[in-house]
Amino acid sequence: MSMGNMILIPGPVKTSHIAEYFNKTSDDKSAGAHSVFLGQVRSDMVDDRTVRAIEYSAYEEMVAKETLRIKEIIMTAFSDVKDVVIVHSTGIVKAGELSLFVMVTAGHRDHATRACRHVLEMIKENFPVWKKEIFDDDTHQWQH
Repeated sequence: MSMGNMILIPGPVKTSHIAEYFNKTSDDKSAGAHSVFLGQVRSDMVDDRTVRAIEYSAYEEMVAKETLRIKEIIMTAFSDVKDVVIVHSTGIVKAGELSLFVMVTAGHRDHATRACRHVLEMIKENFPVWKKEIFDDDTHQWQH
């Protein structure tokens, strides 16, 4: 589901998704920095079970609204930021695969890196995406 600078994709984030956004940014000659975050599913141990995958569920309409809110906050707080991209997985993502791609483009590195960290904190706090951990013994639990 593409929503401008937000896209929910089925399954893991692929390098082709990342490349697509990097290719789009080359047109902006005033941009001097891109701060990127890649979130990867870990094979955590929980009560003697190993996380095999995470199943992500999203409230799509609220994801769209929250993405716009995040972008407005970032663009207001960091005047040098030119763009914010968030790509998040839905469905099953196996341990070792990517589930989140965030890229903040700015004129200078300081704004890009600080804004990217701020975007991540807002995603963690308010994003309407839920995670169900699936373990190697085929049991599962919702992560909070």
